[in-house]
Amino acid sequence: MKLLNLMDTVASGLSAQRTRMEVASSNLANAHTTRTAEGGPYQRRDVVFSATVGEEDGVGGVEVAEVRKDTSEPRREYDPGHPDADANGYVAYPNISVVEEMVDMITASRAYEAGVTAMRTASGMADRALSIGR
Repeated sequence: MKLLNLMDTVASGLSAQRTRMEVASSNLANAHTTRTAEGGPYQRRDVVFSATVGEEDGVGGVEVAEVRKDTSEPRREYDPGHPDADANGYVAYPNISVVEEMVDMITASRAYEAGVTAMRTASGMADRALSIGR
């Protein structure tokens, strides 16, 4: 694998993990959103990755294939005083687990850190390789 291909591969992973952290942050920020422009409560989003194939050596990277909405039923809580309560007094909240979102953010953060370390290592290798010719 060529050094530039390695850096491209790592950069694609960094970009994908950044998207994953942004989506998890959005999910957390909207955990109590009961009304959206589409109607109903906010729907949790989840990032779907796919592998890419490199042009020269077949080694590619990763890309965000889509950001998919969760189709699970909303969580219903009894709160008859809430402005979005139905006739029976129940409010539909997004089916978002704060713990699950935090774990997803930590996992994405650790993967991002590993990518940064790989990028620094590749850069150091390139620097050392260039210093051999001096």
